Amino acid sequence: MEQFVSEPITPKPGTFNASAIARGEPGLPTHFTWRKEEYRVDEILEVWKASTAEGGSGEMYLRRHYFKVRTTSRHVMTLYCERQQKRKNAKARWFLYTMNLPEDE
Repeated sequence: MEQFVSEPITPKPGTFNASAIARGEPGLPTHFTWRKEEYRVDEILEVWKASTAEGGSGEMYLRRHYFKVRTTSRHVMTLYCERQQKRKNAKARWFLYTMNLPEDE
């Protein structure tokens, strides 16, 4: 069953996808910490982007890059990167959006 989380994660330095960064896209971290527990991405299941309209002009700005992944602990998680950081919480750029427990739990 999918659980809504929407909490920041802490990517492990040096584990970002360098080829995505070279293309100007966020590089998915392969290791991250959430609630003091470390997770490792085993497989990328799906990738998509979301845009929002800004101001009165109606112009669209790319805001989030989503990644549905399976971890080595068999959790299915949806992570996202906030492209334009909010000023209040500039360090919280990566988030765990939703999470499914392993099938046998």
